[in-house]
Amino acid sequence: MTRAPIEFHERTPRERKPDWFKVPFPGGERYAHIKSLLREQELHTVCEEARCPNIGECFNSGTATFMILGDTCTRACGFCAVTSGRPGALDMLEPLRLARSVESLGLDYAVITSVNRDDVADGGAGVFAACIRAIHHLRPQCDVEVLIPDFMGNWDALRTVVEAGPVVLNHNTETVPRLYRVARPKGRYERTLELLRRVKEIDPAMPTKTGLMVGLGETMPEVEAVLADLREQDVDLLTIGQYLRPSEKHLPVARFVHPDEFAHLAQVARDLGFRHVEAGPLVRSSYHAGEQAAAGRIALQPRGA
Repeated sequence: MTRAPIEFHERTPRERKPDWFKVPFPGGERYAHIKSLLREQELHTVCEEARCPNIGECFNSGTATFMILGDTCTRACGFCAVTSGRPGALDMLEPLRLARSVESLGLDYAVITSVNRDDVADGGAGVFAACIRAIHHLRPQCDVEVLIPDFMGNWDALRTVVEAGPVVLNHNTETVPRLYRVARPKGRYERTLELLRRVKEIDPAMPTKTGLMVGLGETMPEVEAVLADLREQDVDLLTIGQYLRPSEKHLPVARFVHPDEFAHLAQVARDLGFRHVEAGPLVRSSYHAGEQAAAGRIALQPRGA
């Protein structure tokens, strides 16, 4: 049965989570240490900005998804908790501070993402590349995964990031094409597919990754069609998680997807040929990122100079 399209409401009651949906409360000594270090270095994480439910688990394991290019996004997606508006100037010292933090934390796997910076010509691609190279310089044993915006279809900007040598390139699809208008109005489904395809054209050996949210009002056949589209672009790694509403100003949760449905989608994805799939209510784009790459038996390619 096809679900009705989502309607946006300024204020709706807080959605009641089912009994099987449990979000752990963040805490722990290393959690506090990482938060302190991030404040000291004036760095942002998507873990905090997007209110990720796994922040305690990830921080206590010594991992974090760093958010560069400031904390203000030029887009206002209906699902995202990151502040939108007019961002400030790019901070060209951010790559050095980020690399020093990765070195201080002793990380072997780091994930870098960003706000959208449609106000600058390359969308911040040059800063992404500088961050990758700075981490490789200060902590050579640390592999870097990037979760990038679409750069408004600037494929020269994409090449700048790919040639900097991330070990995995991630760009989230987020939702099904029908819901882009309400969930991701400045995004384009076809542009997302093209970006993922072009990564392989630039570097055929580079693993690509994408993520989907469910619970926004999509149907199961729509999700399965997206999975097929992604495999046509030779995407390797996939995450599927439950959408959680950040505030009453964001899109409401249409439903909470049962774990059995996540298991079904994971099996569909594996049958299509994804090298590794993480699917579950609390899964997010960077959840178990290092383990996911390893579990997918991805041979890490030598980094470029």
